[in-house]
Amino acid sequence: MMWAIIKKEFLQLRRDPRLIALILVMPLLLLVLFGLALKLEPENMKMAYFDEDCSFFTMLIDTELGNDGYFNLYEVESLESLKEEIRAGRAKAGLHIKSDFSALLVENRQPHITFYVDGTMPSLTTAMKYNSKTVTSENITSQMYFLDANESNVVIAKTPFIMDTEILFNPEEKETWFFLPGVIGVLIMQIALILTGISVVREKEKNTLEQLFVTSISKMTFVIGKIVPYIIITMFDFYLILGVGWYLFELPFPDSQTALFLLAFIYISVMIALGFLISLISQTQQQAMFIAIFIIVPSILLSGFIFPLEAIPEYIRPISYIIPFTYFVEIIRGLLIKHTLLSDLFYDYLALVSFVIVFVSLSVVIFKKKL
Repeated sequence: MMWAIIKKEFLQLRRDPRLIALILVMPLLLLVLFGLALKLEPENMKMAYFDEDCSFFTMLIDTELGNDGYFNLYEVESLESLKEEIRAGRAKAGLHIKSDFSALLVENRQPHITFYVDGTMPSLTTAMKYNSKTVTSENITSQMYFLDANESNVVIAKTPFIMDTEILFNPEEKETWFFLPGVIGVLIMQIALILTGISVVREKEKNTLEQLFVTSISKMTFVIGKIVPYIIITMFDFYLILGVGWYLFELPFPDSQTALFLLAFIYISVMIALGFLISLISQTQQQAMFIAIFIIVPSILLSGFIFPLEAIPEYIRPISYIIPFTYFVEIIRGLLIKHTLLSDLFYDYLALVSFVIVFVSLSVVIFKKKL
């Protein structure tokens, strides 16, 4: 009897070639993708710098940072612009050199320069602070000592200048501030994809779609009618999860609740529309579940949620930008941690809206009102 049951299960699997393909292909594809893409050490980190001194000595510092290969420098016109570049996400770090740098240096008075770093991702912050030490390397400092032969008993400082580090937005480097906003997106993605992904499939398996097919309902009406209830349910989940995060882990509040609500509504609409699309292309609930997992896993690892996008090779990075979760992570961290302006996040919002349009349009095209 046991052998008969085992044989039946294998026969049932053989009659579902899509599921077999997912079981065999998905793990291999993800293994190759993550083996190529996942790195902990990023390269070419964007650094804005404001050099008020513009001397030979500051050129040494700028050149050494650029030649090291870790930072990709570009100049800004003021200290306020430098900080705004980091706030808007266009730069991960910044360097400010004051106008009296050379004058103090020549007098051996140890001038200070300030290294600003985005504290949103603590692990990346640590890496940037470590790599910024190239500024005080012997290659630079050996050319910045001054000694007057006519003076006696001259005391020269051990280091010609001092670099101060200032961590912006998350000065205490709280890991919870980094992870929890993304965790909210992962939970919503899981709920939305699985909840919606099996909605049509379940009706297919139970043959309850027949009652809908005999009515005059249009394809667009059917798609929107299926999506809206799940959007309402998931919106409630979003604020429930976020509220617990605010209460238990003291997550920072955004400057604009409207921007947060807009993010929640658009992102949830994307996930619900994608889940509905999965349900249309799947024949069984098992297929829908596997496709959902196939989307969730790369979304977690390739979106900047755990690993910085800068650490992903350039030939793999385009995949990150076709993942909706990538834009959610950028927006929610900007709103909660950095208090980024809505205008600076406009293109991220626009990308999410585009995903909604694409997924809903594909669902309408794929859905066929026939038995």
